Amino acid sequence: MQSNTVLVVLMLLSAALVVVFVARKFHLPSLLAYLAMGIALGPHGLKLLSETAEVETLAEFGVAFLMFSIGLEFSIGKLRAMQSMVLGFGGGQVLLTAAATTAVALFGYGQRWESGLVVGMAVAMSSTAIVARMLSERFELHSRSGRQTMGVLLFQDIAVVPCLILFPALARPQDDLGQAILIAAAQTVVVLAVLIGLGKRPLRMLLDLVAHRRSEELFVLTTLWIVLALGYATHAAGLSLALGAFIGGMLISETMYRHQVEADIRPFRDILLGLFFVTVGMMLDLSYVLSHIPLLLLAVLLLIGGKAAVVLLLSRSTGSSLDVCLRTAAQLSQAGEFGLVLIQLGFELKLIGDDVFQVTLSAMLISMFVAPFLIESAARLSGQLARGDWAHKAKAIHDIAVGAFSMDQHVIICGYGKTGERVARFLSAEEISFVALDLNPATVKQAAPPHGVLLFGSADRPEVLKAAGLSRSRGVVVAYHDVHSAERVVRLIRQDFPALPIVVRVADEGAVARLKSAGATEVVPEVLEGSLMIAAEVLVQLGVPVEQAMRRVRSVRAERYASLRRFYDASAEQGKP
Repeated sequence: MQSNTVLVVLMLLSAALVVVFVARKFHLPSLLAYLAMGIALGPHGLKLLSETAEVETLAEFGVAFLMFSIGLEFSIGKLRAMQSMVLGFGGGQVLLTAAATTAVALFGYGQRWESGLVVGMAVAMSSTAIVARMLSERFELHSRSGRQTMGVLLFQDIAVVPCLILFPALARPQDDLGQAILIAAAQTVVVLAVLIGLGKRPLRMLLDLVAHRRSEELFVLTTLWIVLALGYATHAAGLSLALGAFIGGMLISETMYRHQVEADIRPFRDILLGLFFVTVGMMLDLSYVLSHIPLLLLAVLLLIGGKAAVVLLLSRSTGSSLDVCLRTAAQLSQAGEFGLVLIQLGFELKLIGDDVFQVTLSAMLISMFVAPFLIESAARLSGQLARGDWAHKAKAIHDIAVGAFSMDQHVIICGYGKTGERVARFLSAEEISFVALDLNPATVKQAAPPHGVLLFGSADRPEVLKAAGLSRSRGVVVAYHDVHSAERVVRLIRQDFPALPIVVRVADEGAVARLKSAGATEVVPEVLEGSLMIAAEVLVQLGVPVEQAMRRVRSVRAERYASLRRFYDASAEQGKP
């Protein structure tokens, strides 16, 4: 191996270590670090890295592994469960954004419609890597805006596949365009039918055979072989390498090995995809960008503002409140990693010129860099809008006040999911009255257990809590999925009722200290309770007496729950032989 090659590899690894470390420190996605690295070290920056055929090939494999991962997440069942959100909201967002961008390129800038379509489909994509990570960290994946955003992202992932077929067809001579598209479509249908129709059973048999060998090394090799073999098959048929990888992921998603395969390919995907983003950053011509600042700022404004406007209108048409619409619009207003794939493909196929490519790529990258800050700002603003919005919803507040009018010494349940419903049934069995608040219209239409009522409302609004009879209540149960909302409810109650018992349900123990400091009387992690019962069941199955196993459980609970410590300690004493 030549010393220059070793030096380049060492330089790449050193730079990657530094930029990814800095990105993680500031809670930014790694892909932004890789993009910045390519811009700084590339031929238009410090000129320390140059594009080579080997680097481009490895970067293409990164895209293939990304498509393979998307295929693993894609299933007909998941699509059916979210079909209105995915096909309706997601399809509308992609089509409207692409159509508006094509019109602007055609009539505003005098570009060909093919160029406008390529740019439109590229900017229609949003960043799954940035948005999903931020929603997860903010515990908002299950919020209404989070569900809308994830539905749109799922459709965008699916929409990439026809683009990988359409773009090469558009690059053919105009006289043969219609024929080229028909041939590409027929070719795609045949290849998909053969690979999916004939490949499902052999693939499952292959994985079963390999799994029985109980060799992790063999399983990883088989996974890599599947990705490359199917990628080569579609590439040989005149289609893209990434399309074959997507099909492979989709086939494996129907087997029991999906999660194992996903864990095995993640290191390869992340490293190779990082290299792809480095190559994208290397294409950005900083001198061109600096000499066209006004044009670039306009492009960024059109990209972020245009996408946000489309999402805002679509979200509003579904009946979402203004605060939910604002959060969803901010979460989807940036460009995404698949958009970078598409804009690079369009440039390589000469569907867009160098000037269009540089401006569009620069605008997309800037939108991705500002996305985390935009999402945070929108979340704060939407909270203020929501508070003002609820203050004027007199009828909703009136309905809650009427429903809770006869209640006294009752319990307020915030969130009527599985946990809230279970708590309500326990209260009903003890003849304790309760008021349950939820934002799902279908949920509040259900028949409530005896001694309780189900009402539509968000408990993180002071007007709602007041109408629900907080001043007359004997306790509050907060059973939200979203930890941020739960924390707001706790702090809101504690402002006026420092001694009122507040029990909060959380998914795991990560937010316990945070909610305790906010004023929660007790925080119950579902993961802890589930793990205790699993541990007790394991002990019993291994021959440990039931009484001894339950003493272990009581001991842990006595340490964890201060309010129940005396009971558990007494129970433990009674259970001793």
